[in-house]
Amino acid sequence: MEIEYWWLLALPLFFALGWFAARIDIKQLLSESRVLPVSYFKGLNFLLNEQPDKAIEAFIEVVKVDPQTIELHFALGSLFRRRGEIERAIRMHQNLVERPDLAQHQKLHALYELAQDYFKAGLLDRAEELFLKLEGTMHAEEALNFLLEIYEQEKDWYKAIGIAEKLETVTGRSHQKEIANYFCELASIELMQSRPEAARPHLAQALAHHRLCVRGNLLLGDAEVAAGRPEVAIEAWKRIESQSPAYLALVGERLYHAYKTLGRAAEGIHLLRGYLAKYPSLDLLNVVFQGMLESHGTEQAYSLVRDELRRTPTLLGLDKLLEAQLLGAPFERRRDLELTKQLVHQHTRGLALYKCDSCGFKARQYYWHCPACAAWETYSPRRTEEAKLPA
Repeated sequence: MEIEYWWLLALPLFFALGWFAARIDIKQLLSESRVLPVSYFKGLNFLLNEQPDKAIEAFIEVVKVDPQTIELHFALGSLFRRRGEIERAIRMHQNLVERPDLAQHQKLHALYELAQDYFKAGLLDRAEELFLKLEGTMHAEEALNFLLEIYEQEKDWYKAIGIAEKLETVTGRSHQKEIANYFCELASIELMQSRPEAARPHLAQALAHHRLCVRGNLLLGDAEVAAGRPEVAIEAWKRIESQSPAYLALVGERLYHAYKTLGRAAEGIHLLRGYLAKYPSLDLLNVVFQGMLESHGTEQAYSLVRDELRRTPTLLGLDKLLEAQLLGAPFERRRDLELTKQLVHQHTRGLALYKCDSCGFKARQYYWHCPACAAWETYSPRRTEEAKLPA
């Protein structure tokens, strides 16, 4: 009973305290709202009525009247950048950077925003300079990501490797796949300049950083062929099976030509037929078909394609079957077969593409670095129609 009386006495006191606190909050809110310029509320009204241009002009008036509205400066600068008004964004953020009354964290924020403005404007040297100043600050991770993007755009692979290693330290996340690809890019440059021996150390580094780097073994095979060692190249390409067998489709033609160079075409066809049986692929089928056509003639090449189509029915396979039929068809049947093949081929043009698993961008050639989203190794080595089939 004593507890109940105590509560009865306490209730009015709690009510009074709550009323008093609410009055203080209301007074504070009213006093703060009186301090804000009228243009601020006009801007909010324009935003609510989906009139962004008028809202921006109203907020600019607020900034002119009250230069202390730092957060509004930042918001406007970011809005200008998103709308593509880069010069206005740069001026807004430059003014903030030059202000002596800014706290250290606000100045760093202004530098970060200004660096993004330069990046969006394509002034990569200025953006790089500012992002480098942000290392070791609260914006370090974001700055390093932008620097990585800059160095990728500029194809400065050595700097990209350094930044990726710093990102690993800052974030704790692995960037070994990206680093391996940067070494592969360096190797590609050496190969294009006919320096296969100079490419090999880069490829060794790529495989050391990422042992499942298929591209490393693919390019290593290319380097060995360029150095006149096709037998060593074959061994490099065969190692891809233990890394990711689906990628054998990308080296099928290389393998066949290497075996032909050694005078062992039949051995090459036998190896590729084994791969085709275990890892169905239109690209492997094309290589084996051409090899069978050269070595065994039209009938066996046709039988190969027919059996493969029965095992893995696709329109792309049907297109190849019609091609095989045309080779041995009598003259009176050729026109009908050519018409059928033409119709099927038109429908397969959109199916014989490679697709980025990250952004969905499709292309006729295979990319290690997606030209749309800039992700690495996101393209499946299987064509779009094949990718829908069970692996």
